[in-house]
This record gives sequence, structure tokens and C-alpha cells, in this order.
Amino acid sequence: MKILHTISGLDKKSGGPSLSIYTLVKGCREIGLDVEILTYAKENAKNLMIAQDEFIYTIPTPWYSRFAYSSQVNIFLEDHPYDIYYSNGLWQYPSYAAARFANKHHKPNVIMPHGMLYPEALKKSKWLKRISLALYQRALLDKATVIHATCMQEMEHIRSLGIKTPIAVIPNALEISKHKVVSTNNKSTIKRIGFIGRFAPIKNIELLIEAWSKAGKNRQDWELVLIGDGPAGYQHSLVKLASDLGIENISFPGFVSGLDKEEMLNSLAYLVLPSKSENFGMVVPEALIREIPVIASKGTPWEEIHTRKAGWWIEIGVQSLAETLNEAMQLSKTEHSIMGQNGRQLVEENYAIEAVAKKMIRLYGWILEGGENPDFVF
Repeated sequence: MKILHTISGLDKKSGGPSLSIYTLVKGCREIGLDVEILTYAKENAKNLMIAQDEFIYTIPTPWYSRFAYSSQVNIFLEDHPYDIYYSNGLWQYPSYAAARFANKHHKPNVIMPHGMLYPEALKKSKWLKRISLALYQRALLDKATVIHATCMQEMEHIRSLGIKTPIAVIPNALEISKHKVVSTNNKSTIKRIGFIGRFAPIKNIELLIEAWSKAGKNRQDWELVLIGDGPAGYQHSLVKLASDLGIENISFPGFVSGLDKEEMLNSLAYLVLPSKSENFGMVVPEALIREIPVIASKGTPWEEIHTRKAGWWIEIGVQSLAETLNEAMQLSKTEHSIMGQNGRQLVEENYAIEAVAKKMIRLYGWILEGGENPDFVF
């Protein structure tokens, strides 16, 4: 069986979908599946990609990035036959072209929205997305063999749109061997609480800064670290907010990747994900596998953090977050360690690449051969 994943980019700054798909494909190949990726890449900047493995095919990035049409995608699809076509993301041409090609040639196709059908995500460029849904995207979702959601919350949002296509709920995968636990005894005497990700209003970073003003700005032994970047004007507004609130124990290291990201993440005592809406968030299992407890808002699908005692899953609000930050900073080393161990066990059981890849094998087999639905297909 041959499977093709299409995605509009594997750039290091593209966020979670790029990393999660690369990890998934690599894991599937390691257990014997013939899976490849087709993506766009800037001709003179391939070094900015997550990886350049032999199973990744690249097409020059189109000059018009919104729909990202390229006739070369069509040529590739015509010249390279596959058994299953897997479209990652919505709206842009690579995912559209793969799904359309599969439908035309009566081949199975899977669409993975990567959170793009969440209510908050649909509000951004709202009218353009409504038009796109009406013109082509809704039809492709209805005709897909399967839609791949990463959590039950995402499935519920998809169903709320009236889409009846079978949905496989399979989480993003983590390559555990790459992520090492760093003893808290080796960390700086200044303890860090951090956010890592794209700077955007939906991430609710302002709320975290305001909560830190209430809970942590007078703590000389703690620091809030906001790691990432985004539009210059938005970043400036965050820095100004921290200044207006008189917060000195806060830093903005900017975007980091590779070893720099590893070191930055390893330096944290806690990770905070205060988002208004979030699909999966690869940084969460990346923190948990390092035994770093997580504070996540109920705008994220991380209830497991609470039920498995690996952190906090809290209401969205300044007061709620400030109280949780205070609680976290007052935990003993033993309590922190137990919470961290719980988080690592959660990831090993549910999000390790080996476990996720086995589900993918079951999904592909069911798509091609039929039979009883896997227990994760609804």
C-alpha cells in the first residue's frame, strides 16, 4: 500500500501541523508503511524546512499564498499513483487537489483539518471561508472516505457543522526517544513558567500576562518566559502590556527551533497553554514527556491533564489562571515530581509514535479492505 500526504508547507515556523505530520509519516515508515509527503518549499530556503528526507517531495512555493495554486501539484498527482490520498489542512490547493484527484479516480482519501473547523478558527477570514466551504471545501469533506480528528473535541466541532463522514479520532504522535527528561535539580535557581507557540490573539497571551501580574510579578525566584513570534504589531502590544503592568520578571526570547527550543523547553518548571481555542498543541506532549506539568485552558482538548493529575485544565479567565499559577508555584518538589511522572506516563501510553502508527495501520487496512470499524472510528 502506498499513501501520499499533501500539506502546504513543512517550514519550521509553520507550527504544529508540519511537525506532527512529519513525525507521523516517519513513524509509519519505520514500521514498514510506504508513506510519502508532497509539500511546497521555497527553492532557496529548503534549509528552513523541518526535514529533507528522501520521502518528501517538494514543489516551488507559489507566489500567491492564500489559495496556493500550482499546476505542478496536478502534474505530480498524475505521474505518481497512490492507494490512499491524505490531505492535511483545508482551504489551500495541495489539500484540495489531492482530495479532488482521489474522488475523480475513485481512490480513498482522508482529510485531516488540523483544527481548522473549530469555531474560533472559522471566525478568522470568516467570509472567505464561508465562500470556500460553499464552493468546494464542504463537498470534499462530505465525499471524503474518512476525516481524521486529533481529539473528541475536534470531532464534535466537525459534527456540529452537519458533516456525516466517518471520523477517525487519532491523536498526534510524539517521537519519545528524542525528548529527554532534565532533572529539576539541574535547572536554574530562577524557576520558569513558559508559553511556547505562535503569537496570535487566539492564544490568549494577554490573559497570561495579566494573570502573571497578579500571581508572579513580585516573585524574585520565578520568571515568565513567552517564547515565539508573530505579527510585529501584536508582539509590541504584548511587550507594552507587560511594561504597563510593571512586570520585570518576564522575557520574550523570540522564535526558537531545534536545539534552542529543546533547551528552552527543558528550562521550564511549568508550561502554560491559555488559548481561547486550540486543536491539539504538540508542545503539550513535548512538555509532558519531559515531566513538565502543564496548565491548559478549557479552550484546549487537554482534560486528560486533569484526570491523570499531570497538571491543570482550567476555566478561561485571569482570576482562574492567577490562582492556578499561585498553586503551581507553591507545590513541593515531591508534588511537582509526581505530577511530572504522571504526565510522562500519559504520553507513553497514548501519544507515542509506535501506538499512533499502529492505529494508522488499522485505519488504512479498514479503508482498503473494509470490515468492522476500528474502535476509534465514529
